[in-house]
Formats: sequence, structure tokens, C-alpha cells
Amino acid sequence: MNPFGPTALTLENLTIGYRSPVVTDINLTVPPGVFVSLLGANGSGKTTLLRTISRRLKPLAGRITLFDQPLKTFKALDLAKTLSVVLTDKAEVPMLRVLEFVALGRHPHSDFLGRLTDKDLLAVEESLFAVKADKLANRFVDELSDGERQKVVLARALAQNPRITLLDEPTAHLDLKHRLEFLAILRNLCRQIGLTVIAAAHDVESAARFSDLVMTLKDGRLQDFGRPEEVLKPEAIRTLYDCPEANFDSALGGLEMTPDGRAGRAFVLGGQDSAALAYRLLAKQGYALATGFFLATDLDAHVARSLGAKVFSFKNADNPPLADLLAESLVELGQCDFLVIAGDMGGFSEGLTKLKAEAKKLNIPILSLGPNGELTPLIEGLALYRSSRAA
Repeated sequence: MNPFGPTALTLENLTIGYRSPVVTDINLTVPPGVFVSLLGANGSGKTTLLRTISRRLKPLAGRITLFDQPLKTFKALDLAKTLSVVLTDKAEVPMLRVLEFVALGRHPHSDFLGRLTDKDLLAVEESLFAVKADKLANRFVDELSDGERQKVVLARALAQNPRITLLDEPTAHLDLKHRLEFLAILRNLCRQIGLTVIAAAHDVESAARFSDLVMTLKDGRLQDFGRPEEVLKPEAIRTLYDCPEANFDSALGGLEMTPDGRAGRAFVLGGQDSAALAYRLLAKQGYALATGFFLATDLDAHVARSLGAKVFSFKNADNPPLADLLAESLVELGQCDFLVIAGDMGGFSEGLTKLKAEAKKLNIPILSLGPNGELTPLIEGLALYRSSRAA
């Protein structure tokens, strides 16, 4: 049984495109009241799919069903009451106030002359309130910021009182603050009024955090469809965007880029979230990483693995194989250019002492973070290390 309930959208053997197919053989079912992110590289068919679902483009083959009714059987006004669309293009509406602009969304519900009833005006006010734009009602649309304008465009779509809303890269023009606010509004609409949201997007991290389901398109096919926790795996993201350096950690919901190692190799001692910032700093500067030793579930372990590091970790905290890990770490240290001490290793101080002694024996520089995890000492140490090598 579907945990989200009955069907909002069904795509059966669907092929989409213009004169020739862009994506073929799409089969999936979207339940109502969920936030679906549509992911894929440019040209993968995201916009084409949205245009087809909204009936702006005819399918080349297959069938689309909205709430158990074939899409092709909807009358235009009935479809407008069921489905709304928010496009990427900015709304160009000079000399029109926000309230008047949002009221345009009531067209499917108004009479032949477009007259608005008290019920229509209430729907407009509720739509503005739902997107946190009620204070903008008397402002002119062309005077709004990008973030304000996008909320107003969404309010107009909500004024149609739809059951499904399609959005084409709705946060493309927004800064971080407005992007997060807009995505939170969409998620809340799914929860509060049961709206089904399907949004084309490029931001994998936001899709992981805000979406109930994700749909991925690649090479003319539906690559996957399901919960982001299950679909957005490292190999899937690398394949989706043809980016072998990308590593997506579903546990953290973050995307990291694997360093090429051209700058050298660093061994980092961390654990208990002491080394994550150091990993990222070193990786951005091109250093390949090795690190240890701590629990495999430690935050540092997640970040290190997503950066392609060789991780010396253990699964059983009650009986960690410290002797074996230390022996392996000492061998690895001999392949590194310097040692970075990010933490005190907790109860494994003996390992720290031996690694420091081995580094001194091999004449390997020892760098460290500040006493409270500050990066400045590491940055200064790296600068001195590079200067000595250049000399």
C-alpha cells in the first residue's frame, strides 16, 4: 500500500519530445500531497516532461492520468482548476499591483466577464498569505525583488486552487535566503493543503533535504524514481551528471568534490567532528586524503569518505582493532607529505604519540588546527610548507 495514499499523477509508457523522442518509456505513479524534484542535466528532458504533463506539448506515445482521469479528456477550464504551472521566466507586468496580478489566477473560477466574487478575493488573500506575501498586496509587481516576485508568481498559481503545481527551476534566480524560504513554502503547502508539487531542479542537496520523491532523467530514459534517501547515491549522482569527481553522501545530504591529489597527500588525525573542516580545506587545495582512526559512523568518517579519503575506522567501539589500524596508518603515513592533527584522538592517545613519532622519524612535517578547531594555524602551516618546498 502506498504510504501517501491514492494516485495524483500516472505516467504509462510515456514518450515525450517534439518531432523526435527526448525521453522514452516513462512509467511511474505520484501520490497526492508530495514534493517531487525532477533532476537531470541540461537537455535531459525535464522541461519537456513538465510541458507534456501540463498539456502544452502532446506526448509522442503513452498515457498521462491526473487523479484517475486521462489528461486528454480534461476541458481547458477543468484542467486549469486541477493543475497550475510556474515557469522560470520573470513576470513582466508593468503597472499591475500584486493583488491584481494574483487575482489573474482566479480566471478559471470567474464568470465570462472575469468578475471576482468575495470568494475569489478571499482565495487571492489566502494565496498571498500562504506564500508569506500578504504584505506585498499593494506593491507594483515590477518593483519587487526576485525573491518577492517568485513568491507572488506562486501565489497566482495557488489562486487557481490547483491540486498539482508544476515548477520549472523555480529557484534559479534566487539567492540562498529566498531559495530556502521558497522551498520551505512548497514543502509546507504539500503538508498543509495536500498540494502535489513537481519541480525541475539542479540543486541535488536541496532536493535531498526538501523532496519526498525524486525523479532522475538521463540519456533519454527515466533513470530512477523514489525517495531521495534511496535514489541519491554517490554513483547515481556521478552518472546522472557525468561528473566522476562528485560524491554525494545521502547520510549528510551533501555533495563533495574528490580532490585530484596533484598537490600531494595528507594524513589527518581526527574524530568526533574535529577534522571535517580540515578535510574540505585540504581537498579544495588539491590534496588527496588519508585519515583515522575512529568509528565508521563518526561524522568525520562520512565527510572523509565523500571526499575520497582512505579511512582507517572501526565498527565496534567496545573492542576496536587499534593495533591493526595503527600499523596500517603508519604504513600510509609513509606515503604522505605531511601529518595534520585535528583532534586529540580521545582514548587513543597512544596512537597519536606513535604517529607523531613516526612522522618525525620520516621527517614528515606536522601541522595542526588551533586549540578550538580554528583553521588559521593549518592555513599558516600549509603556507610555510609550500614555501619550504618551493625553496
